Amino acid sequence: MSTTFWIILGGAVATYLTRIGGYLVISRFKHLHPRVEAGLNAVPVAVLTTLFAPAVTEGGPVEWVAMAASAAVALRSNSFLLMFLAGAAVLVALRQFVG
Repeated sequence: MSTTFWIILGGAVATYLTRIGGYLVISRFKHLHPRVEAGLNAVPVAVLTTLFAPAVTEGGPVEWVAMAASAAVALRSNSFLLMFLAGAAVLVALRQFVG
C-alpha cells in the first residue's frame, strides 16, 4: 500500500483517539467546575475565530462581505449552522460572479 494511505489512516486514528479520549476523561466526572464548563463552552467560538481570522486579515472585499453576512445572520438567530451556511453561500456567490 502507498505511503499516502498510511498517513491518512494514521491521521484518522490519531484524530479519533484524541476525540474519544477527551470524552472518556470528561465523562468520569460527576460535576464539572464552572470554570471548566465555561472553557468548554468557549471552544466553538475559538474554533470559528481561528477559521475566520485569516479570511478577515488576508482576504479582500468578497471575504469581508461574506463575514458581514455571517455576522448579520448570527445577530438574528442562535444557529451556528445557519450563520455558516449564509456566509458560505455569500462567499461562493460573490467569488463566482465577482471573481
